[in-house]
Amino acid sequence: MPQLAYFKKKLVPIEQANVSILTHAFNYGTSCFEGIRGNWNEQEGTTYVFRAAEHFDRLRQSSKLLMIKIPHTTEELITIMSELVAKCGYREDIYIRPVAYKGQHAVANLRLHALEDDFHMLVMPLGNYLDVTKGQKCMTSTWRRIDDMAISPRAKTGGGYINSALAKTEAVLNGYDEAIMLTNEGHVSEGSGENIFLLSRGKLMTPAVTDNVLVGITRDAIMKVAKDELGIETMERSIDRTELYNADEVFLTGTAAHLTPVVEIDHREIADGKIGSVTKKLQDMYFDIIRGKNKKYSNWCLPISIAK
Repeated sequence: MPQLAYFKKKLVPIEQANVSILTHAFNYGTSCFEGIRGNWNEQEGTTYVFRAAEHFDRLRQSSKLLMIKIPHTTEELITIMSELVAKCGYREDIYIRPVAYKGQHAVANLRLHALEDDFHMLVMPLGNYLDVTKGQKCMTSTWRRIDDMAISPRAKTGGGYINSALAKTEAVLNGYDEAIMLTNEGHVSEGSGENIFLLSRGKLMTPAVTDNVLVGITRDAIMKVAKDELGIETMERSIDRTELYNADEVFLTGTAAHLTPVVEIDHREIADGKIGSVTKKLQDMYFDIIRGKNKKYSNWCLPISIAK
Protein backbone atom coordinates (compact mmCIF):
# COMPACT_ATOMS: atom_id res chain seq x y z
CA MET A 1 0.00 0.00 0.00
CA PRO A 2 1.54 3.34 -1.05
CA GLN A 3 2.12 6.03 1.54
CA LEU A 4 1.41 9.25 -0.27
CA ALA A 5 1.03 12.95 0.50
CA TYR A 6 -0.21 15.95 -1.41
CA PHE A 7 2.88 18.18 -1.51
CA LYS A 8 3.85 21.05 -3.83
CA LYS A 9 0.57 20.57 -5.75
CA LYS A 10 1.01 16.89 -6.56
CA LEU A 11 0.80 13.45 -4.97
CA VAL A 12 4.23 12.17 -3.96
CA PRO A 13 5.61 9.33 -1.82
CA ILE A 14 5.49 10.39 1.82
CA GLU A 15 9.28 10.25 2.17
CA GLN A 16 9.57 12.99 -0.46
CA ALA A 17 7.20 15.36 1.33
CA ASN A 18 9.83 17.17 3.37
CA VAL A 19 10.26 20.75 4.53
CA SER A 20 13.49 22.54 5.40
CA ILE A 21 14.55 23.42 8.94
CA LEU A 22 14.53 27.01 7.68
CA THR A 23 10.77 26.89 7.05
CA HIS A 24 9.06 29.74 8.87
CA ALA A 25 6.26 27.54 10.23
CA PHE A 26 8.81 25.17 11.79
CA ASN A 27 10.58 28.04 13.54
CA TYR A 28 7.57 30.12 14.60
CA GLY A 29 4.48 27.91 14.57
CA THR A 30 2.90 29.89 11.72
CA SER A 31 0.66 27.11 10.49
CA CYS A 32 -2.94 26.05 10.74
CA PHE A 33 -4.41 22.62 10.23
CA GLU A 34 -7.43 20.38 10.37
CA GLY A 35 -7.97 16.84 11.54
CA ILE A 36 -10.55 15.00 9.43
CA ARG A 37 -11.75 11.49 10.18
CA GLY A 38 -12.22 8.76 7.62
CA ASN A 39 -14.24 5.97 9.22
CA TRP A 40 -13.95 2.46 7.77
CA ASN A 41 -17.05 0.41 6.97
CA GLU A 42 -15.84 -3.15 6.45
CA GLN A 43 -19.15 -4.47 5.09
CA GLU A 44 -19.22 -1.89 2.31
CA GLY A 45 -15.48 -1.63 1.66
CA THR A 46 -15.90 2.11 2.02
CA THR A 47 -14.29 4.89 4.01
CA TYR A 48 -16.76 7.55 5.11
CA VAL A 49 -15.14 10.95 5.56
CA PHE A 50 -17.05 12.96 8.17
CA ARG A 51 -18.09 16.54 7.33
CA ALA A 52 -15.16 17.22 5.02
CA ALA A 53 -16.52 20.50 3.64
CA GLU A 54 -17.01 21.95 7.14
CA HIS A 55 -13.44 21.05 8.06
CA PHE A 56 -11.99 22.65 4.96
CA ASP A 57 -14.14 25.74 5.47
CA ARG A 58 -12.78 26.05 9.00
CA LEU A 59 -9.23 25.62 7.69
CA ARG A 60 -9.83 28.56 5.38
CA GLN A 61 -11.05 30.63 8.33
CA SER A 62 -7.95 29.73 10.36
CA SER A 63 -5.75 30.57 7.38
CA LYS A 64 -7.31 34.00 7.10
CA LEU A 65 -6.18 34.81 10.63
CA LEU A 66 -2.57 33.99 9.75
CA MET A 67 -2.78 35.68 6.34
CA ILE A 68 -2.19 32.39 4.54
CA LYS A 69 -3.73 31.93 1.12
CA ILE A 70 -4.74 28.37 0.27
CA PRO A 71 -4.49 27.86 -3.51
CA HIS A 72 -7.62 25.71 -3.70
CA THR A 73 -11.35 26.07 -3.15
CA THR A 74 -13.14 23.84 -0.66
CA GLU A 75 -14.47 21.76 -3.55
CA GLU A 76 -10.95 21.33 -4.94
CA LEU A 77 -9.63 20.33 -1.53
CA ILE A 78 -12.31 17.64 -1.27
CA THR A 79 -11.29 16.31 -4.69
CA ILE A 80 -7.61 16.22 -3.69
CA MET A 81 -8.48 14.51 -0.41
CA SER A 82 -10.66 11.90 -2.11
CA GLU A 83 -7.92 10.98 -4.58
CA LEU A 84 -5.33 10.82 -1.81
CA VAL A 85 -7.49 8.60 0.41
CA ALA A 86 -8.38 6.26 -2.46
CA LYS A 87 -4.78 5.89 -3.64
CA CYS A 88 -3.39 5.32 -0.15
CA GLY A 89 -5.93 2.50 0.17
CA TYR A 90 -6.09 2.13 3.94
CA ARG A 91 -8.81 -0.35 4.91
CA GLU A 92 -9.13 0.94 8.46
CA ASP A 93 -9.98 4.19 10.24
CA ILE A 94 -7.83 7.06 9.05
CA TYR A 95 -6.91 10.62 9.96
CA ILE A 96 -6.54 13.24 7.25
CA ARG A 97 -4.29 16.19 8.04
CA PRO A 98 -4.32 19.23 5.72
CA VAL A 99 -1.85 21.94 6.76
CA ALA A 100 -1.56 25.51 5.48
CA TYR A 101 1.61 27.23 6.53
CA LYS A 102 4.20 29.92 5.97
CA GLY A 103 6.65 27.95 3.84
CA GLN A 104 9.24 30.64 3.24
CA HIS A 105 12.78 29.92 4.38
CA ALA A 106 13.10 32.82 6.77
CA VAL A 107 13.98 33.63 10.35
CA ALA A 108 13.89 36.96 12.17
CA ASN A 109 10.79 37.91 10.18
CA LEU A 110 7.43 38.19 11.94
CA ARG A 111 5.57 40.03 9.18
CA LEU A 112 2.91 37.54 8.18
CA HIS A 113 1.88 39.50 5.10
CA ALA A 114 5.42 39.37 3.71
CA LEU A 115 5.90 35.60 3.85
CA GLU A 116 5.23 32.96 1.19
CA ASP A 117 2.51 30.38 1.79
CA ASP A 118 2.43 26.64 1.26
CA PHE A 119 0.04 23.75 1.71
CA HIS A 120 0.16 19.99 2.07
CA MET A 121 -2.11 17.11 3.05
CA LEU A 122 -1.40 13.64 4.40
CA VAL A 123 -3.33 10.55 5.46
CA MET A 124 -2.47 8.09 8.21
CA PRO A 125 -4.17 5.19 10.00
CA LEU A 126 -5.60 6.21 13.36
CA GLY A 127 -7.72 4.26 15.80
CA ASN A 128 -9.25 5.70 18.95
CA TYR A 129 -7.42 8.73 20.34
CA LEU A 130 -9.05 8.12 23.71
CA ASP A 131 -10.60 4.86 24.89
CA VAL A 132 -14.25 5.40 24.03
CA THR A 133 -15.28 2.10 25.64
CA LYS A 134 -14.48 3.19 29.18
CA GLY A 135 -14.96 6.39 31.11
CA GLN A 136 -12.04 8.77 31.22
CA LYS A 137 -10.53 10.27 34.35
CA CYS A 138 -9.74 13.95 33.97
CA MET A 139 -8.05 16.70 35.94
CA THR A 140 -8.53 20.42 35.95
CA SER A 141 -5.33 21.70 34.38
CA THR A 142 -3.19 24.35 36.02
CA TRP A 143 -2.64 25.70 32.49
CA ARG A 144 -5.31 28.18 31.43
CA ARG A 145 -6.86 28.02 27.97
CA ILE A 146 -5.40 30.50 25.46
CA ASP A 147 -7.43 33.68 25.22
CA ASP A 148 -8.81 35.28 22.07
CA MET A 149 -6.78 38.41 22.78
CA ALA A 150 -3.56 36.36 22.80
CA ILE A 151 -3.86 33.46 20.31
CA SER A 152 -7.37 32.95 19.00
CA PRO A 153 -8.78 29.58 20.14
CA ARG A 154 -11.24 29.74 17.23
CA ALA A 155 -8.41 28.91 14.84
CA LYS A 156 -6.51 25.61 14.76
CA THR A 157 -3.02 27.11 14.71
CA GLY A 158 0.13 25.05 15.10
CA GLY A 159 1.66 27.41 17.66
CA GLY A 160 -1.56 27.54 19.67
CA TYR A 161 -1.44 23.81 20.32
CA ILE A 162 1.50 24.25 22.68
CA ASN A 163 -1.24 25.19 25.14
CA SER A 164 -2.90 21.81 24.60
CA ALA A 165 0.37 19.89 24.77
CA LEU A 166 1.26 21.43 28.15
CA ALA A 167 -2.15 20.58 29.59
CA LYS A 168 -2.27 17.02 28.22
CA THR A 169 1.27 16.25 29.38
CA GLU A 170 0.52 17.53 32.88
CA ALA A 171 -2.60 15.37 33.08
CA VAL A 172 -0.94 12.16 31.90
CA LEU A 173 2.12 12.62 34.14
CA ASN A 174 -0.26 13.02 37.07
CA GLY A 175 -2.03 9.75 36.28
CA TYR A 176 -5.08 11.09 34.46
CA ASP A 177 -6.36 10.42 30.95
CA GLU A 178 -7.13 13.98 29.91
CA ALA A 179 -7.03 17.62 31.00
CA ILE A 180 -9.87 20.10 31.31
CA MET A 181 -8.79 23.71 30.90
CA LEU A 182 -10.39 26.79 32.39
CA THR A 183 -10.46 30.35 31.11
CA ASN A 184 -8.55 33.10 32.91
CA GLU A 185 -11.86 33.97 34.57
CA GLY A 186 -12.20 30.41 35.91
CA HIS A 187 -14.93 29.15 33.60
CA VAL A 188 -14.75 25.70 32.01
CA SER A 189 -13.39 25.94 28.47
CA GLU A 190 -12.49 22.57 26.92
CA GLY A 191 -10.18 19.57 27.01
CA SER A 192 -6.72 19.57 25.49
CA GLY A 193 -8.23 18.59 22.14
CA GLU A 194 -11.95 18.18 22.78
CA ASN A 195 -15.08 20.13 23.57
CA ILE A 196 -16.90 19.22 26.77
CA PHE A 197 -20.58 18.62 27.58
CA LEU A 198 -22.41 18.01 30.83
CA LEU A 199 -25.90 16.70 31.52
CA SER A 200 -27.64 17.97 34.63
CA ARG A 201 -31.31 17.36 35.54
CA GLY A 202 -32.08 16.39 31.97
CA LYS A 203 -30.47 19.49 30.47
CA LEU A 204 -27.43 19.30 28.20
CA MET A 205 -24.90 22.12 28.49
CA THR A 206 -21.61 23.08 26.87
CA PRO A 207 -19.36 26.13 27.32
CA ALA A 208 -20.21 29.18 25.26
CA VAL A 209 -17.93 29.96 22.34
CA THR A 210 -16.90 33.14 24.19
CA ASP A 211 -15.20 30.94 26.80
CA ASN A 212 -12.29 30.35 24.42
CA VAL A 213 -13.50 27.12 22.86
CA LEU A 214 -12.76 25.88 19.38
CA VAL A 215 -16.15 25.72 17.69
CA GLY A 216 -16.01 21.99 17.12
CA ILE A 217 -17.56 20.24 14.14
CA THR A 218 -18.25 17.13 16.23
CA ARG A 219 -19.63 19.45 18.93
CA ASP A 220 -22.12 20.81 16.40
CA ALA A 221 -23.05 17.31 15.23
CA ILE A 222 -23.77 16.07 18.75
CA MET A 223 -25.93 19.10 19.49
CA LYS A 224 -28.00 18.39 16.38
CA VAL A 225 -28.30 14.65 17.09
CA ALA A 226 -29.27 15.25 20.73
CA LYS A 227 -32.05 17.59 19.61
CA ASP A 228 -33.32 15.58 16.64
CA GLU A 229 -33.10 12.07 18.11
CA LEU A 230 -33.51 12.56 21.87
CA GLY A 231 -35.39 15.85 22.00
CA ILE A 232 -32.67 17.39 24.16
CA GLU A 233 -31.67 20.99 23.46
CA THR A 234 -28.13 22.07 24.33
CA MET A 235 -27.62 25.24 26.31
CA GLU A 236 -24.42 27.16 25.50
CA ARG A 237 -23.32 29.17 28.52
CA SER A 238 -20.46 29.77 30.94
CA ILE A 239 -19.95 26.77 33.23
CA ASP A 240 -18.18 26.70 36.60
CA ARG A 241 -15.82 23.87 37.52
CA THR A 242 -17.96 22.65 40.40
CA GLU A 243 -20.89 22.19 38.01
CA LEU A 244 -18.87 19.40 36.40
CA TYR A 245 -18.44 17.68 39.78
CA ASN A 246 -22.19 17.76 40.39
CA ALA A 247 -23.26 16.78 36.86
CA ASP A 248 -25.21 13.63 36.10
CA GLU A 249 -23.07 12.90 33.03
CA VAL A 250 -20.01 14.42 31.34
CA PHE A 251 -18.50 13.64 27.96
CA LEU A 252 -15.93 14.96 25.50
CA THR A 253 -16.32 15.41 21.75
CA GLY A 254 -13.83 15.93 18.95
CA THR A 255 -12.67 14.61 15.61
CA ALA A 256 -9.94 12.51 17.19
CA ALA A 257 -11.81 11.73 20.42
CA HIS A 258 -15.22 11.02 18.80
CA LEU A 259 -17.62 11.03 21.80
CA THR A 260 -15.78 9.91 24.91
CA PRO A 261 -17.42 9.51 28.34
CA VAL A 262 -15.91 11.07 31.47
CA VAL A 263 -16.54 9.31 34.79
CA GLU A 264 -14.20 11.16 37.15
CA ILE A 265 -12.82 14.69 37.48
CA ASP A 266 -10.24 15.70 40.10
CA HIS A 267 -10.76 12.43 42.02
CA ARG A 268 -14.52 13.05 42.18
CA GLU A 269 -16.81 10.52 40.55
CA ILE A 270 -19.41 11.87 38.15
CA ALA A 271 -22.75 10.59 39.53
CA ASP A 272 -22.20 6.85 40.17
CA GLY A 273 -18.88 6.75 38.31
CA LYS A 274 -20.33 4.88 35.35
CA ILE A 275 -21.04 5.86 31.74
CA GLY A 276 -24.38 7.67 31.63
CA SER A 277 -27.36 6.45 29.59
CA VAL A 278 -27.68 9.63 27.49
CA THR A 279 -23.95 9.59 26.78
CA LYS A 280 -24.16 5.96 25.64
CA LYS A 281 -27.18 6.62 23.39
CA LEU A 282 -25.47 9.59 21.75
CA GLN A 283 -22.24 7.65 21.34
CA ASP A 284 -23.98 4.69 19.68
CA MET A 285 -25.87 6.96 17.29
CA TYR A 286 -22.75 8.93 16.48
CA PHE A 287 -20.73 5.83 15.56
CA ASP A 288 -23.49 4.63 13.25
CA ILE A 289 -23.63 8.04 11.59
CA ILE A 290 -19.90 8.41 10.92
CA ARG A 291 -19.69 4.94 9.32
CA GLY A 292 -22.54 5.66 6.94
CA LYS A 293 -25.02 3.39 8.71
CA ASN A 294 -27.66 6.05 9.37
CA LYS A 295 -28.89 7.37 6.02
CA LYS A 296 -30.71 10.24 7.69
CA TYR A 297 -27.32 11.87 8.13
CA SER A 298 -25.78 10.73 4.85
CA ASN A 299 -25.11 14.35 3.86
CA TRP A 300 -22.48 14.45 6.61
CA CYS A 301 -20.52 11.53 5.16
CA LEU A 302 -18.48 11.41 1.96
CA PRO A 303 -18.10 7.78 0.81
CA ILE A 304 -14.79 6.75 -0.79
CA SER A 305 -14.52 3.22 -2.10
CA ILE A 306 -11.25 1.48 -1.24
CA ALA A 307 -10.02 -1.19 -3.65
CA LYS A 308 -8.69 -4.48 -2.27
